[in-house]
Amino acid sequence: MRDSHCGNMFRAVIRLSASGARSLARSRPCYSAPLASRCYSHGKVETDEEFDSRWVTYFSKPDIDAWELRKGMNTLIGYDLVPEPKILDSALRACRRLNDLASAIRILEAVKDKAGPHKDIYPYLIQELKPTLAELGISTPEELGIDKL
Repeated sequence: MRDSHCGNMFRAVIRLSASGARSLARSRPCYSAPLASRCYSHGKVETDEEFDSRWVTYFSKPDIDAWELRKGMNTLIGYDLVPEPKILDSALRACRRLNDLASAIRILEAVKDKAGPHKDIYPYLIQELKPTLAELGISTPEELGIDKL
């Protein structure tokens, strides 16, 4: 009896991996922190200003915790865009409130990676964020020498 039960489970796993995994990959829902209305083709279209404002508000929550910070950044970096300086400013301030220097540096690394081959984007962002970085005492990956690793 036990062998036939295990066999049925094994067949179910094989069926899921052979056909179901492809459909799961196609039907993956959009991330929800904060709700991503840009992922849908119907309904109200969010303007760039509304998008920026929503993310600034998200990272400006006084009671944001480390998990919410990471979840928000992972969602934001998952979009097909490089975040605006005001969003990054808000995220870096959240890192300071959490006393999480590692996350602040990781945010800068992720943004540099996200900019990809567009070599003028990252220097522009750093230029715009310089006052915030100085105020919060956050060094860039380049200043720390970890960009060469």
